[in-house]
Amino acid sequence: ALQLLESGGGSVQAGGSLRLSCVRSGDLPSRYCMGWFRQAPGKEREGVASIYSSYGSTAYTDSVKGRFTISQDKAKNTVFLQMDSLKPEDSAMYYCAATYPCPTYFPSLRQETYKYWGQGTQVTVSS
Repeated sequence: ALQLLESGGGSVQAGGSLRLSCVRSGDLPSRYCMGWFRQAPGKEREGVASIYSSYGSTAYTDSVKGRFTISQDKAKNTVFLQMDSLKPEDSAMYYCAATYPCPTYFPSLRQETYKYWGQGTQVTVSS
């Protein structure tokens, strides 16, 4: 089974930046999706950003548009989430997810899309 390992979480003050990385254990066939999700205590898990491999197309939840950027390095089997202008409400456990083949031809923020999940990395933003 595909394994995903996140890193890059930590504590930062509001307005700061963090870059999360997600390394997968192997190559994927074309047409896969990868995404970043987050879950804060007492809240449901939500999709933050996703990328569709074939076209590099991306999608973001409204609250992070203009602040977060998802990207990939196919040669290194890695997906990144650059998080800028962080806010306290961005504090959560962040999870990387992947699935192949992607059931859609566009990036998906729906949890049901994804078959493989990482263990998560904690992000804490203080005011």
